[in-house]
Amino acid sequence: MKKTLQLIMLALFSSLASNVFSQTGISNAYMTACDTYVNNFLNQYDIPGASLAITKNGKTVYMRAFGYANLAETEVTQPYHRFRIASLSKPITAIAIMKLVEEEAFGLDDIVFGENGLLADDPELAHVNIQDNRIYDITVRQLLNHTAGWNSGIDCFPNPTPPYPYFFGGCDPFVAPLHITSVTGTSNPVTKPALMEFLLEKQLNFSPGSQYAYSNIAYLMLGQIIEHHSGLSYEDFVKQEVLSPLGICDMSIAKNLLSEKQEREVEYKGNGYTNLSIYNTGQYVPWEYGGFNVEAMDAHGGWIATASDLVKLLVAVDRFDTKPDILSNATITAMTTPSTVNSTYALGWGVTNTGVWSHTGSLDGTATLLVRNQNGYTWSMLLNKRIADPSISNAFWDAFVNIPWNCISGVNTNVTYDLMLHPTENATALTAVSLGNNQVELSWTPGNGDGRMLVCSLGNAVDAFPLDGQTYDANVQFGEGADLGNENF
Repeated sequence: MKKTLQLIMLALFSSLASNVFSQTGISNAYMTACDTYVNNFLNQYDIPGASLAITKNGKTVYMRAFGYANLAETEVTQPYHRFRIASLSKPITAIAIMKLVEEEAFGLDDIVFGENGLLADDPELAHVNIQDNRIYDITVRQLLNHTAGWNSGIDCFPNPTPPYPYFFGGCDPFVAPLHITSVTGTSNPVTKPALMEFLLEKQLNFSPGSQYAYSNIAYLMLGQIIEHHSGLSYEDFVKQEVLSPLGICDMSIAKNLLSEKQEREVEYKGNGYTNLSIYNTGQYVPWEYGGFNVEAMDAHGGWIATASDLVKLLVAVDRFDTKPDILSNATITAMTTPSTVNSTYALGWGVTNTGVWSHTGSLDGTATLLVRNQNGYTWSMLLNKRIADPSISNAFWDAFVNIPWNCISGVNTNVTYDLMLHPTENATALTAVSLGNNQVELSWTPGNGDGRMLVCSLGNAVDAFPLDGQTYDANVQFGEGADLGNENF
């Protein structure tokens, strides 16, 4: 008994010194140092959970998750958990636009607004009162590379910014949704057309193509082009034309509230800051849950995804001769060629002259990273908290960005396994017919994998899921197959 008590005391003492986060996913003997890098980072900055996926030569060689997926710290993060990815949505939108360009739906240098523009007959923008004629010169390329003419760093809101009793600096409409609906006379929560209208009725800060200034709303306009020319919603087009052909079935546009959390989505931990509710209730709510309308951010910051799906997408446009790309080399080259006014940003991608393409994402409760380097690696890392304290935020981002670079230094270049191997076509048309006597006949249309896995729950939605790297026993008798927990079999 005395020995047992000593062991418990040692464990408690250890936990006070440093929290060892839960690590899930298939362990990797070649990259154990990576687990340590991530754990140390999460400890240092008090991050609840993280997910990291790394590919080498088109093969996923590392796919792990850490910490907790919920705020109560009762649900361990798994690689299947989905995170808000914030501005990693911009490369996704760029890929969708480049696909339409490749299909000759329009050109990169086509005009967007005005009577000859791509959105000339768009009913949602028909009433917009454009005052600055330079807006009629904006092209698709300029929206993509942030040279369209709006500078969100220059103040455009009144001080204070009604109905908020405080001032919003800069000119990014998504941060002040209640002000936008008040000015445009539109309903709450703010809509995408209202956000675009607000900016289109402002004067440009510079002539299109002459300067670089990062613009979220420019990417909403790109999403509007996709919708207008495809006849589909932005989300449906991206899913149908970009993601589904790659076997990516778990990405979707996020919801605003914690009560609307989607299947296998993490919860987000803010830094204690609040804003008036986007639903105009007069209540102050956490920024990450109702302080901004993430649903209206779709094309510039609205997606939720797994780290593994993001690298799966990146491998399909990486221009490496490994897995097939979904765009031609010429199209990918155009997408990753910087503008003449900013040598570090191309069409939806930050770029370097050494062949690194990347993007980061940042919202309250979210910090994300997507990178392709010149040596055949890609990676994505997702967090459910960001550091907002200006005294340490730069150090936080530097440490965050460096984690995968440190990880890949430990990759064995002779790795032969591929954790990305997957069906590219899911099973569909699942139907159930009651046969009486507590029997049900199930049928479906197979996908293109080697087999099917069926998970059932009695009377409730399925809320436990199989894990990669595990073998499960099945049985036609409900409750006799492997128990995944919570009465899911």
